[in-house]
Amino acid sequence: MATDVSWRIRQATREDAGALALIGAATFLETFADVLDGAAIVAHCEQAHSRATYEAYLDAGAQAWLAEVEPGQAPVGYALSAEPDLPGAREGDRELKRIYSLSRFHGSGLGAALMAAAVEAATGHERLLLGVYARNARAIAFYRKQGFEPIGERRFDVGGKLYDDAVLARPLR
Repeated sequence: MATDVSWRIRQATREDAGALALIGAATFLETFADVLDGAAIVAHCEQAHSRATYEAYLDAGAQAWLAEVEPGQAPVGYALSAEPDLPGAREGDRELKRIYSLSRFHGSGLGAALMAAAVEAATGHERLLLGVYARNARAIAFYRKQGFEPIGERRFDVGGKLYDDAVLARPLR
């Protein structure tokens, strides 16, 4: 559902860790509330989407881009890339750890703009990798449209419960 609200994307800094955590938890809950176990979602978000988690990513050299609505600069989406830790990763790869937007911004071009920022920042790398819930058909269709192809699988821990993920890669050279 596209929206008429204006948004902008900017490079995120360590000071944006709270906004990244908020939008990360909100979008994870929004996306998976009727798919994954509720207690597992809460446990996952407490760990994976805390301010400290995002500070640690950024302190370790990750890059993030924050999408904000105008006026007001409320966070509505983000992308985060870092060194890969996915099965099938090779020397010269970069991982798109997260790319999320609130559902009301789906179809607005926001996802493509966040992806473009991550791809541009990955210039010089061989491939951009990502992991996606294997049953998230909408996300997989978006990634395929962005040039990603399957290269493997992994098990993803969400609050102590394991789910199947597809590992996708997009050539950058």
